[in-house]
Amino acid sequence: MPIETWKEQLREVHARGTAAWRAGRRSPATMFDSADLTFLGSIGCSAQELFDFIDDLQDYGEPDLETVLEVQAIRREYFMNVMGGQLSAHTASMNDLPAKSTAVDGIAWLPRLIVKARLKLRGEMPPDLMYGCGGDRPFLRRMNMTLPGFLKLVWDCGDDDRKIVDAVKHAAGSA
Repeated sequence: MPIETWKEQLREVHARGTAAWRAGRRSPATMFDSADLTFLGSIGCSAQELFDFIDDLQDYGEPDLETVLEVQAIRREYFMNVMGGQLSAHTASMNDLPAKSTAVDGIAWLPRLIVKARLKLRGEMPPDLMYGCGGDRPFLRRMNMTLPGFLKLVWDCGDDDRKIVDAVKHAAGSA
C-alpha cells in the first residue's frame, strides 16, 4: 500500500478514535471497530498503541497526529522490511524493563527508553507500557530529540547501546 494511502487511513482511524474518546469510549476495546483493527494490524500497530497516543493527546495535548504518523511510519517500515509483515509472537513483561531511575553515563531514563524503543520497533510492548509516554516526551525534549528521531536512532544502531548513548549525549550537547 502506498505511503500516503496508509497514512490517510491512519489519520481517519485516529480521528474516529478521538471522536470515540470524546464520546466516552475510552478503551482500546471500545474505541475501534473491526475494520480499524484489521487496518492497524496491517501496519504493525496495535489498538493499545493508538489508544495510548489518542488518550495522551486528549489528556496532555501531545503527541500530535504528525508525531504519531512519523513514529508509525518507522514502525511500519520495520514491520514490513525487517519482520516481513509478521507480528511477533512475544509480548514483553514490565519486569523486562530497566527501572526509570536506572542510568547510563549519569543519564537516568535512557536505559529504559532504549528498551522501550526496541520493543516498539518489534511490536512487543506490554499493554501497560507506552513508547512516547509522559516520561519519554520530556526526557527526549531535554535531550533535543523527538520520538520518531529516537526510534530511528535505535533501529539504526541495532544492539549497540554505546552508539545510542553517545548519539543522545551529542544531541543534548553533553558529548
